[in-house]
This record gives sequence, C-alpha cells and structure tokens, in this order.
Amino acid sequence: MAKDRILICDSDIKIASLLRQILTDAGFEVLTANKGDRAIQMIALEQPHLLLLEIDLSGEIDGFEMIDRVREFSEFPVIVLSSRSNPNDILNGYDRGIDDYVTKPFNARNLLVRIKAVRRRLLTFPALGMECEIFVNDLVINLLRREVIKDGIPDHLTRTEYNLLVELVKHSNQVLLPEQLLSAVWGDLFQTKVDNLRSYIHILRRKLECNPAQPRMLISKPGVGYMLVSDQL
Repeated sequence: MAKDRILICDSDIKIASLLRQILTDAGFEVLTANKGDRAIQMIALEQPHLLLLEIDLSGEIDGFEMIDRVREFSEFPVIVLSSRSNPNDILNGYDRGIDDYVTKPFNARNLLVRIKAVRRRLLTFPALGMECEIFVNDLVINLLRREVIKDGIPDHLTRTEYNLLVELVKHSNQVLLPEQLLSAVWGDLFQTKVDNLRSYIHILRRKLECNPAQPRMLISKPGVGYMLVSDQL
C-alpha cells in the first residue's frame, strides 16, 4: 500500500529534520522544502497528500502568500506548524483556507493525531457515489468541486463558509453546540469565539436562505446551538 506523502515547508533545518524523523517513523513518506516557491513547485510535481507549513519562511514568499497561491489550484489539506501564536495570525490562516493550526513548540504525538484526523476527515466524508453530490433542500453540494448550487445557479462561498456548511450538513437535523462547530471548522483555539460563528451563520443565511430574516434551513436553538434542517438526509 502506498504511503501518504507529506510535504514539510520550513526554513529551520533542525525543525525540518526533526519533523522528517517523526513522520517517517509514523509511516509517512516525507518531502521537504525550505522556501515557499520551491514548495509550490513540489506540490504541483509531487502531489503530496498534505502540507505542513511554517508561516515564517526565508525568501520572497511567506507562508500566508503560499497558502493563497496553493489555493488557486488545489484544495489539498494544509496544516500550519508555526512559531507564531498570535490569535490574529491563527485566524488569518483559517480565513485563507488552512485545515489546522499548531503552534511551536509542539508535542509530536499531538501533531500526529491532528495530521491523521485531517486525513481521516477528508477520506471518510462521505462516500456518496462517483459524483459525490449531496442534495439538501434546494441546494446541491458537489464535494469534488467544492461547489454549492442553489436553484441551478452556483453560489460562491468562501472556504470557511463552505466548511461550516459541510459540517452542518454532516450532522443535518441534529443540534450542534457552538463549541463543536468552532472546533471542527476553526480549530480548538477558537471554541470561545461564538461571535465569529454567529457572523458566519448570518452570512450563510443571507446567501442560501430564501428569507434570511426567517430561516427555514439554518436554524438557531437559543441557548443551545445551530441545526441544518434537511428533508433529504
């Protein structure tokens, strides 16, 4: 069986070497790059299954710009492993489309758990046939193209909006606590950012509900959480 291939992009040679050893021992195939432009080339040529990225990189491209460039042609998973622990940097990463954010110094076991969780989430959700389409009321969600179609017309969602919608769809007709949604979409560090979640729910209603002021699909349960109501699932 082929091994999952992970690309490490970090300008710190010692950290990159340590990560290579940890990931190799865990059964992964490991590639390394110390600059963003080189990493982008390797992503296109080597097609790794996951990118482990430091934000502070030597060269002209920092980690944030690299995320933007990667997202122009690929949706494959990106985990930031960075010395930056400022909440603004973490939020910036999630807004640009990363899948998880781990700060240095890191615990090797915790990092491996997060990597496997991201891979498992992408591999197991959900097996719905070759088209990988979910029908939710008047929406069609194409998982392969990461596209949402409403009444036959593609509806542009940002990566974060899309991820939030998919998380709600995965648990349709179930009430989810704000902490559950924040942890799944933004990461554990954002479990208390309820205002942030509320803003995104408002945006989704505006884009997807026929009458956002009286939502019928994205329902709030005061004092409890949120639920996506579906007739199909």
